[in-house]
Amino acid sequence: MTRVEIRPALLRWATERSGDRAADIRERFPKLVLWERGEVKPTLKQLERFAKTACVPIGYLFLPEPPRENIPVADLRTMGGRGVMRPSPDLLDVIYLCQRRQTWYREFAQLANEDPLDFVGSAQLDSLEVQVAEDMRRVLGFSIDVRRNCRTWSDALRLFIERTEDAGVLIMVSGVVGSNNRRKLDPNEFRGFALVDDLAPVVFVNGADTLAARMFTLAHELAHIWLGESALSDVGPSSAPSQRIEAWCNRVAAEFLVPISDLRRELTRGDPLTEVQRLARTFKISTLVVLRRLLDARRISRETFDAAYQEERRRLLGQARSSGGDFYLTHGVRVSRRFARAVVASTLEGQTLYRDAFQMLGIAKEATFREVSRKLGFLR
Repeated sequence: MTRVEIRPALLRWATERSGDRAADIRERFPKLVLWERGEVKPTLKQLERFAKTACVPIGYLFLPEPPRENIPVADLRTMGGRGVMRPSPDLLDVIYLCQRRQTWYREFAQLANEDPLDFVGSAQLDSLEVQVAEDMRRVLGFSIDVRRNCRTWSDALRLFIERTEDAGVLIMVSGVVGSNNRRKLDPNEFRGFALVDDLAPVVFVNGADTLAARMFTLAHELAHIWLGESALSDVGPSSAPSQRIEAWCNRVAAEFLVPISDLRRELTRGDPLTEVQRLARTFKISTLVVLRRLLDARRISRETFDAAYQEERRRLLGQARSSGGDFYLTHGVRVSRRFARAVVASTLEGQTLYRDAFQMLGIAKEATFREVSRKLGFLR
């Protein structure tokens, strides 16, 4: 039986790094306390199981001291004023996974001689939010009139994602790490992030967040793409971020979803709070965004907004959440339909190994790959 020499500090670091899973790890490995004291050495198999459970690369456990793990993009989170905490392994792994996908797609786009996307980095912080929002609607083909033809704002969100991918942005919406449903993402840690690239821009939206919040998050992260600044965010419709970039992106997102001039034309002289549902149906957006725009239009006070927003958020959270649904129908949303189609096409043409395709798409079997290919229209 092979036992390995591990520094106790690395075991403590790996356990603390796991965050909410730390208690479960200690329960599953009762000898962990003895390993940390140096009284007993783990076997190699025990260490491998520990690393997998703690979601830490096993190689890290053989380092002379715990590594410093920095978020590889600008961290603009405020964490609700609590101060930014150590990033969870789930957050880090999601960013690393999206970066690998982005690198692959950039090479794919270069081989296909795709042109750089003109809108990436086309705006500046001193650009007028109204003009940037209008340019976003033009590029994406997602005008207010287009939205009016959607049955619900949930349908509008799906169309928003489709039009954005058609424009060249890879949109990934998931509430878990990869396809691991046991590693759920925490919307209190982050809502989304943008990875800027002129051939393979990526927007990731935390699918564990409420459906009502996702449209605003997507619009906010797209503002980062227009600005040409990669970033990790935790803002929402109610946020009043202190960072200049986040405040600008919030204003662009709000103007993109509900132009203030259109809102004022729609408003009557009565109590604006009684019109929230009607305005949400008119603009095909969530009621939370409507409340935000009523505040921006100075039709309600900040105090009234805070109270109404919290009440409406509680109502939305109380509604039944849908199940994960059919894997093949949701898979394209998780990994980006545009990205999935590129990987499948490259694999079927023999340019990408099946092993690499499985890893990037988060699948394990050839049968699953073939069904994904069929759903994407490549096989019959």
